[in-house]
Amino acid sequence: MTGVPASAAGGSSSARRTGPRGASGAAPEPAGRTTSGGAVERDAGERRGATEGGAGARGGKITAAAVNQASVWNVANLLTMLRLLLVPAFVALMLGNGGYDPAWRSFAWAAFAVAMITDLFDGHLARTYNLVTDFGKIADPIADKAIMGAALICLSALGDLPWWVTAVILGRELGITVLRFVVIRYGVIPASRGGKLKTLTQGIAVGMYVLALTGPLATLRFWVMAAAVVLTVATGLDYVKQAIVLRRRGIAERRAALKDASKESEV
Repeated sequence: MTGVPASAAGGSSSARRTGPRGASGAAPEPAGRTTSGGAVERDAGERRGATEGGAGARGGKITAAAVNQASVWNVANLLTMLRLLLVPAFVALMLGNGGYDPAWRSFAWAAFAVAMITDLFDGHLARTYNLVTDFGKIADPIADKAIMGAALICLSALGDLPWWVTAVILGRELGITVLRFVVIRYGVIPASRGGKLKTLTQGIAVGMYVLALTGPLATLRFWVMAAAVVLTVATGLDYVKQAIVLRRRGIAERRAALKDASKESEV
């Protein structure tokens, strides 16, 4: 026995463990702490968290706003706008100097080719880099049909392409577009491989007719256009079939849901 009080001994041992103490023998608490469970620390942490969270939320809103403001002017939409601007330029070049000048037709073909190339890239860029916007959803199909329709009408007006070909192609494009909107309440009709092949074949055929071709190439463009017309009709019928199936399925699912809801209400 040393005669040292237990409290003093405990204090010395505690002092060795915790380091320097204040005059009262108790270890000084760091700023923002209390000995009653760290309430002040929690309050300070909550305040910091709230401040940081508010700043983060404000920053997120500002960032989102900036993205929304700039989204319309992304690369995909700019390509779509370019395609829309090329439509009147193509018509002017196509009909320039009476509409039969090979040089003017070559320039018209160049405008048409640029429009077709941008059609291939803008949708891919929008999907790949998440640049899909409401403007793009509306403007892209309008631009596609505008340039194709302008080319077909000009060719028929100049006597290079029968009017019935123009009527079949444009009638199919407009009819399928209307059909998509009619059945959109039941689901979306996806673009098929046949539809993409049809678009490619149409572009090649119309491009060949825009150029002032003669000889074997003139014969070849006739068969390419014939293939485009066949694909146009075949894919159009396929889309009609898909729309009918989609509508029937949607109606059946809706009736089943209503029946289930009525049973639950009765219970």
